[in-house]
Amino acid sequence: MADLDAQINQYFAQGDSPVPQDVMNELRHIIQLLSLSPEDLYYKWDSYVITMGAETTRLDYKTVRDFKKTLQDAFERDTRKSNNVQGSSKRAAATPRATAMGGSDVFGIMENMVSTPSARNTMTAKRKAMHLETPLPKSVRSGVQSSPGDYNPLSGHRNAPAVAFESRQNSGEILETLNSQLPVSAIPDEPPSDARIKFKAAIDLPKFSYKPMAMKLSEASEILDDRIDSFTDLVQKHYELPDGAFGNAAAQSSAEIVAVGRIACSVPNGKLNHKDVVLETSRRMGAGLRVPLLLDGANYDFFPGKIVALKGTNVSGKHFAVTEVLPMPLLPPAASSPVDIDLHNDRLVGSSGESRPLRLLVASGPFTTDQDLSFAPLYALLEKAGQEKADAVFLSGPFLDLEHPVVAAGDFEAFLPPDSKIEPDRATILDMFRTFISQPLQKLAHALPSITIILVPSMRDAISKHVAWPQDRVPKPALGLPKQALLVANPMSLSINEMIFGMSSQDVLSELRRENVHNLAKGQAFNDDFLARLSSHVIEQSHFFPIFPSATREALPKPAGIPDEVPDVAGEERLAVGANVDLTYLKLGEFWNARPDVLILPSVLNPFAKVVNSVLCINPGTLSKQRGPGTYVTMHIQPRILSDEEREVSDVSHNVFERARVEVVRI
Repeated sequence: MADLDAQINQYFAQGDSPVPQDVMNELRHIIQLLSLSPEDLYYKWDSYVITMGAETTRLDYKTVRDFKKTLQDAFERDTRKSNNVQGSSKRAAATPRATAMGGSDVFGIMENMVSTPSARNTMTAKRKAMHLETPLPKSVRSGVQSSPGDYNPLSGHRNAPAVAFESRQNSGEILETLNSQLPVSAIPDEPPSDARIKFKAAIDLPKFSYKPMAMKLSEASEILDDRIDSFTDLVQKHYELPDGAFGNAAAQSSAEIVAVGRIACSVPNGKLNHKDVVLETSRRMGAGLRVPLLLDGANYDFFPGKIVALKGTNVSGKHFAVTEVLPMPLLPPAASSPVDIDLHNDRLVGSSGESRPLRLLVASGPFTTDQDLSFAPLYALLEKAGQEKADAVFLSGPFLDLEHPVVAAGDFEAFLPPDSKIEPDRATILDMFRTFISQPLQKLAHALPSITIILVPSMRDAISKHVAWPQDRVPKPALGLPKQALLVANPMSLSINEMIFGMSSQDVLSELRRENVHNLAKGQAFNDDFLARLSSHVIEQSHFFPIFPSATREALPKPAGIPDEVPDVAGEERLAVGANVDLTYLKLGEFWNARPDVLILPSVLNPFAKVVNSVLCINPGTLSKQRGPGTYVTMHIQPRILSDEEREVSDVSHNVFERARVEVVRI
């Protein structure tokens, strides 16, 4: 017993004061009850302190009693889960992290970015942000690490081999090209002295700083209702219909009417299908009632939340028989005055007197595989931007992914650079962002002062405290970013020279694919191009995330980077982050007055570059896939050359889709 007390004091004693006797008795009881060693008990206590708050959690009798109850509850949950598993299969043993040597630097970005853990105090090295039920594998604290791309801290995770970044194949391969007839200009010997693009926000940014989780049910219903009414006015104006042409789809009548409403599913929390499609009306036109749709013979392309205009009748009073689905009117294309276009073209003229196309790079996170925290794909992209003298780089989050196993565990010690002044036990998310994201961006901005770096946050970003979509900007001062970096909201409409760029990091294409129900006639537009048809929904609905309701977290794919057997700190099943749409501010996701010239929609679906409704739609894919390198997009946009006739009009469309050469490239 004395030996056990000595071990407990070794781990739990504060300074020279031994553990109080009442606390000692409780700790001994926990060790005997759960068959733990004092060291294992300390790991769990350390995790408990981090979870409950290090500043307010003290080692006293009451706190230890609460700690014991938490452990007992977790143990009981684990026991119940084990009993339900057929064959009582045991969890796989943890595989230590591995280290590797080799690899090359890229653009100087990786310099001093690789950690060589030094010997530390034993107790300091053991302090981990570990889970109460199943701790993550311990790091190997020795060894030399010369390339983050080779470093594999989660080796053996899910028994799937990871692709070392430096040994990747087909790097630089062009997977798809749009407007291949346009030439690619030569890379200048010297970068421009000044930025060649001028940007400004095309949305009301201050409105994004709202307080989430303050949504009232009455406000949400009004927002949804107003959206139906606004589309009703658009349809009436576009098709020049009288007021009498519209009616209540839920009311029994033999007269053919036009009904405008929202597509929904009759089964709560069910997946939309052909038999369960209902039309939700507005209070003004249909008292908010829902009516089943009879779609026999009609061509349609629906998803939950889509606002539609339907022609048909409700003779029986039980369902609305649809005879025609009216195409929704589109917003006008973005346009500028000839004077403004000439001013922007002058900015593209170099010292030699020649106009050089704009060079843009577009990439989306995750920027490192779930096997490591090296960010080698990001550094390779930044090197490419420096070599090509890019004018702008668009980076869409997540940057530090909440679904990444290392970020989820908070175990950063093995990844800090050797010359870092950050204490391993005090490393924060902001420290990691400054180290792995900001420093490489600083180096790129120093080497290429004329570049503009645009960063779009994600709902999965650990650095963002805004937990709802639409998502506010991340405060810039604490991140250590260069002055050339611009942090924007999610979604964002940005005016770059004369062009309008629309972008959102939320993967709307995947949710549209999951919930899509259609019956399209042969030869109908986009019939053979599913990805273009998904993009057309976003454009036709004039909204970056037109789905309602969004998929529940339980319905989304589980985080790929976290092993299924590892629960979160509370012992519950890990779920994907999801969209977390705040309906009160849904209007912030709408397009402003015109269709964007370029629509950037990052998704896990196949990357593409397509022209849809005169909009250049781009999915760069993810720069880093789960266990290997991914893709990005390069754009070469020629100047807008005006004809004599165009100079005589007040506004000229930008036609970016005609003068942009776009390539989907393997990193």
